[in-house]
Amino acid sequence: MTIKKTKEGSSLIVTVEGRLDTTTSPELSKELDNSLDNINKLIFDFSKLEYISSSGLRVLLSAQKAMRSRGSMTVKNVPEMIMEIFEITGFTDILTIE
Repeated sequence: MTIKKTKEGSSLIVTVEGRLDTTTSPELSKELDNSLDNINKLIFDFSKLEYISSSGLRVLLSAQKAMRSRGSMTVKNVPEMIMEIFEITGFTDILTIE
């Protein structure tokens, strides 16, 4: 998994490439913990995400909860396979997906 972060003012764009699973989700969680100070808009770009497991979903849920009190979180460019996982798990009702 590769994580690329781009800060634009008080917005943070996090591009995740590869697999977000049990092995890699702690890395994303740590990156988010170290990056959300003074951020009021968090944007995930999943255009290159190939797979997400339940542990990856937990990281997204945790980020969503953290951003609720600070501002907003959006998930963009979700591949069809990942979108199916979001739909099956009910995450389409929880997350803002564009």
